[in-house]
Amino acid sequence: MTDSVAGTSPRVRVAILEDHPIVIDGYLSRLGQTPQIEIVGTASSGVELEPMLAAHPADVALLDVGVPVVPGSPNPYPILHVIPRLSKIYPDLSILVISMLTERALISAVMEAGARGYLLKDDGAAMRNLGAIVLAVAGGEIYLSDQAQQQILARQPNGKAVVLTPRQQEMLSLCAAYPDWSLQDVATTLNVDYSTVRNTLAHAYLRLGARSLAAAIARARQLGLITPLPPVTLP
Repeated sequence: MTDSVAGTSPRVRVAILEDHPIVIDGYLSRLGQTPQIEIVGTASSGVELEPMLAAHPADVALLDVGVPVVPGSPNPYPILHVIPRLSKIYPDLSILVISMLTERALISAVMEAGARGYLLKDDGAAMRNLGAIVLAVAGGEIYLSDQAQQQILARQPNGKAVVLTPRQQEMLSLCAAYPDWSLQDVATTLNVDYSTVRNTLAHAYLRLGARSLAAAIARARQLGLITPLPPVTLP
């Protein structure tokens, strides 16, 4: 994030990949209502994305799925290759995909590739709250439109138990035990990179059907995957 001005929070830098000018204008209008957000660049084809990010470092990248590889091409850029590549080059970059596509396999693949969220363009509530969602994603949360989240959860047969990896359980346990800790505090304690904590927790959120750390902790406690809160004792 960019350095903060005295008395203000750090600004979240956002880059946008979208090939429809009217949609870009909508994003700019929505995000412009959030003072903490700074738009650092826009691109309309896949070939422009990496040069844009190299020239204008970003904290969050908004990526459309159907953008062409090059201007005028009928072929969309390979987002399932691009997301892991960007995550490797820019480990602190949060990728938020915005699309009209609702196919379950695509949503699942995008999230497994390392995206921090999947918004549907016709999700009016998400579009109205785009600034808040961008800030949440920049802070380590994930976000899926309701329909996208339902598609993700529909992968699992009814009644199938939620399973977390030992590392996911360890991280959630730390976050539950020390609610004032940042993800960087968790990373320091575990001697791993911040991006490792962020990505590990993001996959835990998906398995738990949660959008935030607090919701993931509550769900994990409910399922007995981490230590529950002690029972309330009446005086």
